[in-house]
Amino acid sequence: MAKVKATGTTKLGRKSQPKYLGVKLFDGQKVQAGGVIIRQRGLKFVSGKNTKKGSDDTIYAVKEGIVSFQTTAKKCFDGSRRKVKVVHVK
Repeated sequence: MAKVKATGTTKLGRKSQPKYLGVKLFDGQKVQAGGVIIRQRGLKFVSGKNTKKGSDDTIYAVKEGIVSFQTTAKKCFDGSRRKVKVVHVK
């Protein structure tokens, strides 16, 4: 019998923490001023009326109201167009 327990490998300590990204409030829901609507990386959603984009691309409400989503065509710098989802607070 071994006097000291053999050392093995562990699976702990290597996973990163979840970032909890995604849409937090959906179309038709009420939002307070300063409330987070979407947490994202990059600009999958673009801020519209009464919303602003934070430094980590989070979209939040500037005024109290109801969340609405709209799909529009945005003109890029090279002249091409792409569809974007715009978030508004009415």
